[in-house]
Amino acid sequence: MIRVERVGPLATIQDLGRPGWFDSGVGIAGAADRASLRLANRLVGNPEGAAGIEALFGGLELLAQRHLTVAVTGASAPATVDGRPVGAASVLEIEEGQRLRLGWALSGLRSYVAVRGGIDVPPVLGSRSRDTMSGIGPAPLRPGDVLPVGLPPRVHPIVDVAPVAAPLAGRLTIRVFPGPRDDWFANAPALYEGEWTVSSDTDRVGARLDRRTGPPLQRGISGELPTEGMALGSIQVPPSGQPVVFLADHPITGGYPVIGVVLDADVDAVAQARPGQPLRFRRVISATRA
Repeated sequence: MIRVERVGPLATIQDLGRPGWFDSGVGIAGAADRASLRLANRLVGNPEGAAGIEALFGGLELLAQRHLTVAVTGASAPATVDGRPVGAASVLEIEEGQRLRLGWALSGLRSYVAVRGGIDVPPVLGSRSRDTMSGIGPAPLRPGDVLPVGLPPRVHPIVDVAPVAAPLAGRLTIRVFPGPRDDWFANAPALYEGEWTVSSDTDRVGARLDRRTGPPLQRGISGELPTEGMALGSIQVPPSGQPVVFLADHPITGGYPVIGVVLDADVDAVAQARPGQPLRFRRVISATRA
């Protein structure tokens, strides 16, 4: 068992989501940075899709109520066990009564804590993920919550630390496929000119962007679109002209034109981008020619 002693701005339980429910109006949700959750789970010997904790900006404190094997990945939030600094992306053995603390992230936005056996809360529609848009899944964590831990898998951790880089703190270059509605814009190439910055109005639904340098996007067609499906990584442009890159809890339909779609391999990087961080889009034709 794990007792939650402190949370930062937001901490939720996440796995790799609940695919297969689009026809019922339910999105996939799951970890915003899928690669970081997968890595944390591999480090402790879990299946990649086991449920862990996603912590926004850090600020998380957990009390072990029995021996636990854990790993922390994602944003570079300094971690300590009973005040002793421990390495990022490393396997940690925490004894009963010890506290794992995450400080405030120095780069990146979301940290992931995996525990051997996984967080064993009841699944909803086959997933333990919290969907912040629909409210499906376990509630966001609060101090005093006690989280059950599942049975440890037969596979044992085989490394002590994974040599992975922290999320980039400078300008990001994000690869984008042309979208299905880029012809709705008089100057669609402007998406790839100059730089954008991540807005403070950003969450698990989407990374909202402000123009930093370069021309604003201008609609060439003034009509309204019928509601159509939205994919992870879709760059939707509302009337304000400020693009939104859809992330894990995105709506499954929408009525604003999609000017581009972020390459799946780059979605995790967008999910780790902090408010104020600059990014540039680069147009690609196919994943093999990115």
